[in-house]
Amino acid sequence: MDVKKVKVIPDLVYISRNGAPLYVDLYLPEGFKTPLPVIVWLHGGGWKIGDRKLGPNLSRYFAASGFAMASIEYRLSGEAKFPAQVHDVKAAIRWIRSVAGKFGLDRDRIGLWGSSSGGHLAALAGITGTGLLEEEEIVNGGYSCDVKAVVDGYGPVNFLQMDAQRKPIAELPDDPESVQLPKNMLAASPDSFESQLLGAPIETVPEKVMEASPVTYVKNGTPPFLIMHGVNDTAVPVQQSQYLYEKLAEKGNEATLILIEGVGHGFLNKDDFGMNSSLKATIQTTINGNSDKLTECLSVGFGTIETFFRKHLMDK
Repeated sequence: MDVKKVKVIPDLVYISRNGAPLYVDLYLPEGFKTPLPVIVWLHGGGWKIGDRKLGPNLSRYFAASGFAMASIEYRLSGEAKFPAQVHDVKAAIRWIRSVAGKFGLDRDRIGLWGSSSGGHLAALAGITGTGLLEEEEIVNGGYSCDVKAVVDGYGPVNFLQMDAQRKPIAELPDDPESVQLPKNMLAASPDSFESQLLGAPIETVPEKVMEASPVTYVKNGTPPFLIMHGVNDTAVPVQQSQYLYEKLAEKGNEATLILIEGVGHGFLNKDDFGMNSSLKATIQTTINGNSDKLTECLSVGFGTIETFFRKHLMDK
């Protein structure tokens, strides 16, 4: 793909918090019919580290294929506690709708894509949509923050279950996010990323844990979900994604769960995901309560994500 055909507009301010701007970078494909469908990228980093530059090459994935990509900053836990991060994601979606005409964007075709903590925020914002987990004073409140589709890459969904599910630490992946993750840190620790997000040890605020869980808000009519998780993930247990998938399916929503063997945490930060070797995966999909299970799929990668967004943001 020719990334030269993608125009990058960096450092756009989508909102200011206490006088500090929050930025979004837009990746706009050239030579495609407008208005363009939009995918919002939410970086990982345990809600504590990282920025809008952390992730795959968004010019290649998927601006070069005709999607407008928007990579946003959100407030990290050292600056603001939950639900500030969800408020920021929803503010970004509303901002995109408010400037859609200026940048040739389709305000009716917006999707969310996040990895790790960004996957958690994508799931939470996508499921709650307009009206739930909202801040008191909404900027661009005349616009919806609903989305058409969500891709959740190995995001946690229930902090209180993670320690019992976690595999022993082996060797952490070498992607820019995982190398900064603390080894042998339990979610129940007062210093864990989860506790820092909520502002207290998670076991002392179970009601806050439930408020921060996407599963709490699952209902019929939730946007279609694609959930991807490495079976060898030692940072976020694979059972977290299985639990979210099961709850989405129980309510009759369209959801696909892809469990990838031999893969750990942080694989969405690598541009060669699914390109250099065959990845054996189990894929389970449910539509209207009907599930289908396929094992030993060897073609999982960024193309899988693009196909999902093409179906839900383009082919309708």
